[in-house]
Amino acid sequence: MNQRYLYLHGFQSGPQSLKARETAAWLQRHPDAGQLLCPQLSPYPAEAMRQLQLLVEQQQPTALIGSSLGGFYATALAERYRLPAVLINPAIWPERELQHFLGPLHNPYTGEDYRLTRQHMAELVAMRPPRLTPARYFLLLGTADEVLDWREAVRHYAGARQLVLSGDDHRLQAWPQLLPGVVRFVDDYYRRQGTH
Repeated sequence: MNQRYLYLHGFQSGPQSLKARETAAWLQRHPDAGQLLCPQLSPYPAEAMRQLQLLVEQQQPTALIGSSLGGFYATALAERYRLPAVLINPAIWPERELQHFLGPLHNPYTGEDYRLTRQHMAELVAMRPPRLTPARYFLLLGTADEVLDWREAVRHYAGARQLVLSGDDHRLQAWPQLLPGVVRFVDDYYRRQGTH
């Protein structure tokens, strides 16, 4: 089945990140598997979510892939639009993790200078869905993640499909080898739904 994947990059990242490029390259080699949308997200949470909602409504992706902070955004979108989501080392409590980055920042991928404030942390809290639908999610987690605690994700997405990779890190080195399984998960999700 030909899907339309919306890839959501993480904090201080962009469409030129290694995982995003690996995803695009793999789909180019396997055109029957689907197409990729990978926008540069605003560094400001509420603005990024407005951007993503507009994109989902206009482009109608059939699946989400979210890495780190992008995994948090993907979760909010998955619940709002009833989409399957593949989450790579997702941020569970980004308002806590990003406290260390309040103040002026520079995105090395875009060259953009910006400033994170406590208001932006409040925006993140406001977009957390009140409940999760475990069947929508496939989690890919590395036990050597140097940024986030993978065990929080295991607990938070209890009941969801989860693959815990012993010794893999936040970047998730195994990602290119996992893409066939990602495609199978999304195809199976729609088969179970009786659509597509």
